[in-house]
Amino acid sequence: MLQGLFSHPFLPFSFLAGIAASITSGIIGSYVVVKRIVFISGSIAHSVLGGMGLFLWLKRTYNIAWMNPLHGALIAAILSAFLIGWIHLRHRQREDTVIAAIWSTGMAIGVIFVSLTPGYNVELMNFLFGNILWTSKSDLILLFSLAAFIALASLIFHTKFQAVCFDENQALLRGISVKKYYLFLLNLVAVSVVILIQVVGAILVIAMLAIPSAIAGSFNKRLSRMMGWAVILGSALTMIGLSTSYFLNWPPGATIALTAAAFYLVSLLKNCRPLA
Repeated sequence: MLQGLFSHPFLPFSFLAGIAASITSGIIGSYVVVKRIVFISGSIAHSVLGGMGLFLWLKRTYNIAWMNPLHGALIAAILSAFLIGWIHLRHRQREDTVIAAIWSTGMAIGVIFVSLTPGYNVELMNFLFGNILWTSKSDLILLFSLAAFIALASLIFHTKFQAVCFDENQALLRGISVKKYYLFLLNLVAVSVVILIQVVGAILVIAMLAIPSAIAGSFNKRLSRMMGWAVILGSALTMIGLSTSYFLNWPPGATIALTAAAFYLVSLLKNCRPLA
């Protein structure tokens, strides 16, 4: 593997992209696991297909070179997060129903625009299944910039997020605007999903966002320590998954997700207690 790092210049970029994604997934994933809103990330991850399909269609049809499907994914992710939060807070609808509606609507819009886009859409396939081996310098700058923003936001608002995640009623009694911070947290989840799409793709994004934090939470009850361990575990799982995919010639995104799932299964077996 070390020989491959020196002989293939794309591999170091892939490892760095995995680290950036692990920082994001470790921080935001811990909030998501504690708040039990893991499937919101799945809904956002699949609804971004609408934004990616629209931007790719505009780029190909009208020759707008600067339109990147990733930008469309970011807009669609933030819009989906706002819709989930707004409908839940204003109309008191169950989040699972809203999640299903946004999930299916975003994918339907994406499928329509993909079918209208001329040419073979290999670019969109990379976003669906992950393109970590295609990571460029500009991608790394974007990934680490967004990861730094999320880390800074979490550092500043950690106390507020913690209160909202553990006990909304207690947070209200303390004078914390639960609605505002809940929506802000959902938007950070949306940004995180877009970052992780660069690594494992939209289809497998839940694995990276939830599994490292879930493993860390099994032996750390303090949220700040859980985040730190989740970042370390996410980085380690990404490295192991990338190395495995390199040796076995497997798709890297799917291999990373499968590696994370395998380690999660081991942690469950280790922590499970026999029935009396």
